[in-house]
Amino acid sequence: MREFPLIVVVALLVALVMKTFLVQVFVIPSGSMEETIQIGDRVLVDKFTPWFGAEPERGDVVVFKDPGGWLESDHQPSKDGPVLRGAKQVLTFVGLLPSDSEQDLIKRVIGVSGDTVECCDDQGRVSVNGTPIDEPYLAAGNPPSRQPFKVKVPQGRLWVMGDHRDVSADSRFHMGNPGQGTIPLSGVVGRAFTIVWPVDRINQLDAPSSLSKLAKAPQARGSAPDSPGAGPVPMEPPLVMGVLGILPLVGRRPGRRSA
Repeated sequence: MREFPLIVVVALLVALVMKTFLVQVFVIPSGSMEETIQIGDRVLVDKFTPWFGAEPERGDVVVFKDPGGWLESDHQPSKDGPVLRGAKQVLTFVGLLPSDSEQDLIKRVIGVSGDTVECCDDQGRVSVNGTPIDEPYLAAGNPPSRQPFKVKVPQGRLWVMGDHRDVSADSRFHMGNPGQGTIPLSGVVGRAFTIVWPVDRINQLDAPSSLSKLAKAPQARGSAPDSPGAGPVPMEPPLVMGVLGILPLVGRRPGRRSA
């Protein structure tokens, strides 16, 4: 029992490091990515590789910060007492509780820097750099887009769309914003690479070949509707995972021999 506070502190530190540098679990509250990701699914997001310069590619599913105006903030004042509120703030900081102020969204990358994304061709398809793409991930009954558009993605930005096109207020609906509806790479939290819950829906979130195999756009010379509050809510692996990982280390005392 004397060692329990140390176990809890170390476990909290492990959770904080994981949330900040490695992976984070997000719970999906909206249907903008159906049928690929459904309401209530938990997805695991890679936050590690971006530290080494990795950037999202076409077809990747990414979680990103609201670039401004994509989500509405309408949070009710907390009715918790000061002690409970303080405890929740600590657990939220280390990632063991979702934050009420999180403004994250999840979409699929359709165009990267330099790409020209357009819809629709004679067959109603989205094209990237003039090449029509096959989109097997679209929700049943959804066309690629009911809204025509054409945009050249600026450097350092991404064009993103939800798989459930009829309910996703994605890049198409923010073309009047700076960047013509694109989002900045700096706002990307990480790439969602697998569904981890519920168990019967565990699955990899791979980029379809129709997008991942497209040729890169030629670089310019010298260039190096979602519902309000419907972004993915960050969660973290349970505290027990950190505790179980620390127990063997704490329980090993100098001079103690195993029988």
